[in-house]
Amino acid sequence: MTTTNEVGTGHRSGRLMLNKVPEVTIWFWVIKVLCTTVGESFADWINMKLGVGLVNTAWIFTAVFVVVLGVQLRLKRYVPFPYWLTVVVVSVTGTLYTDILTDQLNVPLWISTSVFSVLLAVVFGAWWLRERTLSIHSVNTLPRESFYWLTVLVTFALGTATGDWTLELTGWSPGVSVLLPLGLIAAITLLWKFGANPVLSFWLAYILTRPLGANIGDWLASPKVAQPGEPTGLALGTFTTSLIFLGLILATVVYLTVTRSDVTETYDATHIPQVAADPRRERVALAGFGLLAVTTGALLGWAHSQPHVGPAPEEDATSTVHLAPGQAVKKFPAAKVDALKALASTSLKDARTGNASGAHKAAQSLRDLWDADQATLQPLLTDMR
Repeated sequence: MTTTNEVGTGHRSGRLMLNKVPEVTIWFWVIKVLCTTVGESFADWINMKLGVGLVNTAWIFTAVFVVVLGVQLRLKRYVPFPYWLTVVVVSVTGTLYTDILTDQLNVPLWISTSVFSVLLAVVFGAWWLRERTLSIHSVNTLPRESFYWLTVLVTFALGTATGDWTLELTGWSPGVSVLLPLGLIAAITLLWKFGANPVLSFWLAYILTRPLGANIGDWLASPKVAQPGEPTGLALGTFTTSLIFLGLILATVVYLTVTRSDVTETYDATHIPQVAADPRRERVALAGFGLLAVTTGALLGWAHSQPHVGPAPEEDATSTVHLAPGQAVKKFPAAKVDALKALASTSLKDARTGNASGAHKAAQSLRDLWDADQATLQPLLTDMR
């Protein structure tokens, strides 16, 4: 799937550069999914396995994103390594922002999805009004590239919210959930082949690669056996999954660097230009997009109406300790108590309403918060027994 090669005739400002975005070939989509998958698994590894915590992980990747984006913006042409490094980092950063809204601020996923959808429309509108094009083949000025990366950041946040909301609605496992975005991308590709607007087709597929890559990462990393309602997979773990996909990304980037097959100027010199768009076919394809949206909504509605399996209650083999009301947390910092209570309440509420994905995430955040402060809180708890 490619976008048109037209260059907008709208307002331009800043120095004119060679196109800063790679040609949209099969390699573009392969490495995009790889970046999305490693972004999901690597963020989970840092957040959960290293005990850094969700908010701290978000701060770390925000700082890294600022640095790598600064390097990318200073270049005068597309260079594979810094470009795809920026994509990896922005995939993690956008995902973390959505997770903070969901797990820390308890914002419902349908609200996050709606807000990011409106924000994406605003970014697209501002981009179009200023530049009169949304084609990635004309990202050759600083303003256009700034709009491009802002759009990419929002699409990752939107893709995360939409993907998690889908899991919440359906209760599907990561392995089954892969099929929905994969099928939608295949349908979009067919409509693009038929004559759909290439820019619209590109951005729709781009958004869907986020839940596709995330579900692949969860499927590979999740254990083979888990409690009912929790994700199962191939049990590779987040660290091993990250290493495998980082290796694949590096190999692909090296190949693209050597061959320059995804450089727009090289691609244009070796391929026949696409024929002009057919307005009639674009209108028919637009109706096809509408039908696809209705069908997807109907499928999600049907899946949501089916019985969901929530997490099974765990047996508690520990001895019972009887304490007076409030004694267990008497010496705990009030802010920590409130945070732990909020996460525990969210996990229980989601479990009771059948939201397995939300309950699982809240429980993980509760564990991460305790792990981060266990060294200071455990002695306080021991003193009360």
